[in-house]
Amino acid sequence: MISRLTLLLAALILAFPAFSAPIRIKDLVEFDGVRGNDLVGYGLVVGLNGTGDGIRNAPFTEEIMSNILERLGVNVTGEQFRPKNVAAVLVTASLPPFARAGSQIDVTVSAIGDAKSLLGGTLVMTPLNAADGQIYAVSQGAVIAGGASAEGDGAKVVEGVPTSGVIPSGARVEREIDFDFGSLNRLRLALRNPDFTTAGRIEAAINNDYGRGVARMVDSGTVVLDIGATRAASPAHALQRIEGIMVEPQQKATVVVDQRSGTIVMGEDVRISRVAVSQGNLTLRVQEEPLVIQPNPFAQGQTVVVPRTRASLEEDPGTGLAEINEGTSLSEVVAGLNALGVSPRDMIDILKSIKAAGALHADFVVR
Repeated sequence: MISRLTLLLAALILAFPAFSAPIRIKDLVEFDGVRGNDLVGYGLVVGLNGTGDGIRNAPFTEEIMSNILERLGVNVTGEQFRPKNVAAVLVTASLPPFARAGSQIDVTVSAIGDAKSLLGGTLVMTPLNAADGQIYAVSQGAVIAGGASAEGDGAKVVEGVPTSGVIPSGARVEREIDFDFGSLNRLRLALRNPDFTTAGRIEAAINNDYGRGVARMVDSGTVVLDIGATRAASPAHALQRIEGIMVEPQQKATVVVDQRSGTIVMGEDVRISRVAVSQGNLTLRVQEEPLVIQPNPFAQGQTVVVPRTRASLEEDPGTGLAEINEGTSLSEVVAGLNALGVSPRDMIDILKSIKAAGALHADFVVR
């Protein structure tokens, strides 16, 4: 039985012709130097309602508690406290490009011990380091957990992920990235999906907008912009002009399937050579029916169990062979597979077989 989602997608594909709409350059490329940086820190969430780490099961929680309290002037030892309202966490964030000191960013907090929930907790001041080991931000604030849990003597209910949460604007930038963007003479545009045709179209669109050669395609993933040739006041002014230019991208034909969910995604350029497809099921049933034989009461014999097996083989005739003509488009592929009366998971097996036969002209990605 074909799912309603598959039928709906097929109907939409057949109803509307496939075409590539122009896309802004800013949505197709990454600008050199305009990028974020990952931050990570190790901290402590306090104020939990008995759902924190078990200190004996998470000794690193006890260690960080001792360090924090000692910095506050409190001298403690490992045997003097066994609280259940604290949890050790990893704090992650992304430092956006051109973030200035004093600006705030969002952070994600995740438990690393055996804490049951971070609901209602507060993250204690935690420095966030980048890959170079330097501290670029400091995080602190109330954690907004993404779930809830309830537990009794004989049952436990968990909804969402209560051991992970976020702190909106929970970190303040303390150090800026040392990068002089305004001094660049050349700027590289890195395509998110490298393709020679798309790179050539970006080059042509930028040059046509300026009326002269200011951009040059280097390879399938890079277009170089000459800032001096643009006669712009700064690289920022040059990017402000070109990022809104519309370009029609060109991508390789690709089929992506997810075996776990049965999802199939095909690009509009997928083509199939002439091929015949048949889909059917073979079912083998084996049923054990042992027979117990009791001896005559006066024979002084033993009870014997005689094994008896019933086996049957059934084959679903399916719909026979279905022929797909050469040069078939995406809409015709979907319509043909639906005509076979197969489920999305069976479609995945069919597409695999067509690819193995060399008739599917597209990259086949299985996740």
